[in-house]
Order: sequence, then structure tokens, then C-alpha cells
Amino acid sequence: MDDVSQMISLQDALPATDCVQNMKDINELPLICHVEVLRNPFSTGKTSQIKEKVRKFLSDKKAACCGTVFKDFTDEFILHNVDYVSVCDMSDINTGLQRRVVDLSSCTLEIHVFQMHTDGVGCEMLEEEEMSAASHWLLPSSDFQGLWDSLVYDEPIKMRLLNYASTTLLFSDHNVNSSIISWNRVILLHGPPGTGKTSLCKALAQKLCIRLSDRYSHGQLVEINSHSLFSKWFSESGKLVMKMFQKIQDYMEDPKSLICVLIDEVESLTAARKSAMNGMEPSDAIRVVNAMLTQLDQIKKYPNVLILTTSNITGAIDLAFVDRADIKQFVGHPSTKAIYSIYHSCLTELMRCGVISPTQQLVDVRSLEITRFIENNATHYSLKLYEIASKSQGLSGRALRKIPFIAHAMYLKGCPITLDDFFQAMKKAVERQFQEQAELSKI
Repeated sequence: MDDVSQMISLQDALPATDCVQNMKDINELPLICHVEVLRNPFSTGKTSQIKEKVRKFLSDKKAACCGTVFKDFTDEFILHNVDYVSVCDMSDINTGLQRRVVDLSSCTLEIHVFQMHTDGVGCEMLEEEEMSAASHWLLPSSDFQGLWDSLVYDEPIKMRLLNYASTTLLFSDHNVNSSIISWNRVILLHGPPGTGKTSLCKALAQKLCIRLSDRYSHGQLVEINSHSLFSKWFSESGKLVMKMFQKIQDYMEDPKSLICVLIDEVESLTAARKSAMNGMEPSDAIRVVNAMLTQLDQIKKYPNVLILTTSNITGAIDLAFVDRADIKQFVGHPSTKAIYSIYHSCLTELMRCGVISPTQQLVDVRSLEITRFIENNATHYSLKLYEIASKSQGLSGRALRKIPFIAHAMYLKGCPITLDDFFQAMKKAVERQFQEQAELSKI
């Protein structure tokens, strides 16, 4: 079996005509391919040596599909220093539903070598208040491993956010005058609950620390607990916000550390001052908003910080905060194609683990489009899954990833389960989700 055949796994398999077309298109692909290399925790090799060996390894492979992960190595140096090598994406590829073939022997490889932190989450305490005001991770963290790839969107949201971060660094490096061209290092993700906004923020922080491993020795993610910053003592909440951000600024003083600050449900800290002035909110809320905006204005002078915020209720956010956000990205419920990709990854995992057996071929959504959704031996099971995906529209990403679990827990027993039986259980699980939502809406 040749190298190209070996690296295309079941879930990445494309019709022969498509692979041929992809190979013909290689010369049209962009020049840069990002490759992520997880360093073994016991590695003693130099980063430069690892990059050189990996570059030679990939060049010998000649070609790979975006998303391919290599774990089996014959080179002794790589074997003792590397856990895996992942071919991630090309410089202009949207992180959507399409996969493309990369000519590894001719394109420029951007190799990012990183090591995973396994310490887990810590707590940031405000000493005088004796309260946990934030959760704290050293990045890259094993808590977020695989999170980026698990997030599926219809638009190239992930690539937009990566490009945004790259531009903030580029402008800082070139000393662009922020009084002339303004940017605040603030991202606002908004949309209905369960669409993956918070997960995307954490995954983005992780991805940036990997991609910028040559620039920053490590990263830190600080997730502020918005509700804990409202003091039981009147007028103290604004001071607590200032204390929290002053603590974060201490981290920013280290130029070798990339700091990502996550404020989930940011409307808790940035409630519209207009409502407060009309007597609908206590005056303490005004102090909190003012303190928050002041701290954001002070933080933007640091080149190694990014503020990530989410909101389910954008109408409640103060307009001055919304205006400070450089990107205001809506994250909605997934389409049928995105749902199919989510289900595809879930079932592929269950087949890998032996819960579903025997293993059946499931092609990706692009392959279904190429075959114009015509049923044949290669698309039989995939079309059945696409039908379930179409009936799942309206469910959040969070609910969709629970469907396979609910299907087994409610309607199946033991393992292995045939794919046909699992499909029947998934249909029932989807119907159950919509029924539960309808019942809850009546309460």
C-alpha cells in the first residue's frame, strides 16, 4: 500500500475521482501548511532537531490529507521525542467541511512543536474577599486536547479568529500607531446557548499557544467568574473587577507568556448602563461597567493579551463594550451539513472503540455532494446518516453531541451494536430531544 493510501483514514476517504482531482489541484494550493507536533513529556531533543526530523519525515511521505495524524514512526529520534504529528490546514483553507490533499514535498511547512500541560485547572483567589474569582489553565492544556477539531461550523469562523489574532500581533510588531488605527484585542461571540461559544474561546486560546510556540514559551487562560465579582457589600463590585484585572495584568508583564482572558456571559459584567440610569438596575451595576471598560482600555497596550467574551443576550450588553469588540461574531445552530459532520465524527469514534461493529464506511459530506447524494455501495450508510442529520436541525451543537449517548442509554444495550440498529436508536433520540424541548417550553 502506498503512502497516500496509508494516511487516508476511513473518515477521510474520498471517491477515487475526487482524490485524482485533488492531486491535480496540488499546484494550485497555497504555499504554507501548518503542522503541529506534540512533544513527548520525556523528550530531551532540541526543538530545532525535532523540526528538522519531522520535516524530513513529511517530505518522504510526499502527500497527506488535511487532518491526517501520524503516530507510527520508524525513526528512533522521532519515536523517542514525538507523540504525534498532525497535518492541520493550509494558509487559505476555511476550517469548514472540506478536506484537501497537501503536497508535503513542495509546500512550505510551518512546524509548531509544543508540549502539553497536564496540571489541570487552578483557581485565582481574591485574597481580601477569600473567593474564587477565576479559573486558570497553563496552555497548551490536556483539558482542551482535540477541542478545536471537534467544533464544526458552517462558516470559516475558526480561521477568521486565527487570522484576527495574527493581525493583532503583526500590527504590534510593526509598532502601528493605535491612535490612528484602533484595535482593542477584544472578541465577542454571541448567539443562542449550546452553540459552542465558550468551547470555541478555550479552543482558540489553546490553538494560538500552539501556533505561537516559537514566540511564547507558554500560554495562560484565565476564565473570569463574572458572578463572583458582584459583592454582597453595596458598591464593592466595581473594586472587585479592578482587583481581578490588576491580578491579570501581573501575568501580562511576562513577555514570554500569551495571556487569554475569557469572560463567559459577559452581559453579567457589562449590563447596559441605560437600564441602570432608568432605575431598572442598581447604581452598583454602573460602577461595574465603568470599571470593566477602564480595565479593557488599559489592557490593550499589552501585545501579549487577547480578551475572549461570549454572550447569549446581546441586547443586555452595554453599547460601549460592544463598540470595543474588534470582532462581533454570531454563532448559530448548525446546518444539516454541519450536523452530519458532527454525527460522522461521533460514529467514527464509536466504531473505533468497538461499540459499533462491524465497521462501515461513512464518507464525508463533500463526497456526498460530489456524488450528488446518489445511493451506491459507498454512500448507503452515509445517506442514512444524512437523513437523521436533516431531522436534527434546530438542535444545538451541545445537544447533538449527546445524541449518540442518549441513543445507546435509552434504546440499546451492551455492545457491539450494528450501525443499522444504532441509526434507529439515534432517530428515537432526536425525536426525544425535540419532545423534551417542547415540554420544557410549556413550563
